[in-house]
Amino acid sequence: MTSSLLPDGGGQSPVRFTRDDLPWLPWLEPVAEADLTDVQKTALVDKARVRSDYFRLLARAPAILEARTKTARDIFHNDAGGLPRAERELAATATSRVNGCIYCASVHARFAAHYSRRPGDIDRLLAQGPDADLGERWNALVAAAKAITATPSRFGAAEVTRLRKAGLDEGAIADLIQSAAFFNWANRLMLSLGGPVTSHPAPVSIPSDAPAIASGRPL
Repeated sequence: MTSSLLPDGGGQSPVRFTRDDLPWLPWLEPVAEADLTDVQKTALVDKARVRSDYFRLLARAPAILEARTKTARDIFHNDAGGLPRAERELAATATSRVNGCIYCASVHARFAAHYSRRPGDIDRLLAQGPDADLGERWNALVAAAKAITATPSRFGAAEVTRLRKAGLDEGAIADLIQSAAFFNWANRLMLSLGGPVTSHPAPVSIPSDAPAIASGRPL
């Protein structure tokens, strides 16, 4: 029995943060589309995700995937008041920038730029990091996301006061916290399972009893 893993050096990794649409390649074999069970298909929630290596990899734990996806949808797609979608995506982008997750940052930077119509500010955040000057409201949002990301317990009264002065009410502050906290976790999951590349290498088959060091990837 073999497992299909990506070879080291097979695809060039991006070296900068970008809004470009990047391929993401797994270090473990996703479930093949044809092999997905009904339970796994249901866990995807969104049928279009059947084409994603990432979500088909997460489908190996379908109950966790379904809970994760429904949580994300409620945080980012719930438009019943609270923080505007653009600024939830800004929080996800800032968090991903702090954590060094180039792939997640690229995805949510595109959403943030689209919904805010401020692509220049999003590019500035990607290039300069969370200390970029984006105007006081966005500076407050990014600083709060940075505090939550670096050490969640660092987020406190000072950040909340600044957010309130920037015009956020309790619902908007809750949305910001949830957006940043979710991606503080999601970045770590994605960074441990694969990575973005600028080209697609062909996967290789490695015997299941081969030493773990042969793949050069975490178990």
